[in-house]
Amino acid sequence: MSVNDPIGDMLTRIRNAQERGKSKVSSPASRLRERVLEVLQNEGFIRGFATTKLDGGKAELEIELKYFDGAPVIKEIQRVSKPGRRVYASVDTLPTIYNGLGISILSTPKGVMSDAEARAQNVGGEVLCTVF
Repeated sequence: MSVNDPIGDMLTRIRNAQERGKSKVSSPASRLRERVLEVLQNEGFIRGFATTKLDGGKAELEIELKYFDGAPVIKEIQRVSKPGRRVYASVDTLPTIYNGLGISILSTPKGVMSDAEARAQNVGGEVLCTVF
């Protein structure tokens, strides 16, 4: 099946798995998805992820979700820049999510990073998603 928005698909899989209380969820692998997951792991929103090879040479990401006292750590995860409407932000206009309690994940010329890291490196880029 062809997916037009791979990041949106992965975020929806994470949302649905947390709604059902699953400990792991899988998603097709790509470098962009891996970079987004690295940011989520570094910021403490997921436990981790691993890449597994499937038959036919395809790879899959196995994402370990994180819970605290039975509630998911990720309260809200939303796609901002979509294939039909790209959203870009300069370093001055980077969105602040819940007064700094949440993060924005950006695709910048220096790689995929959180909004705090983008401010520290003084770069802007495409706002992929917001997480709280």
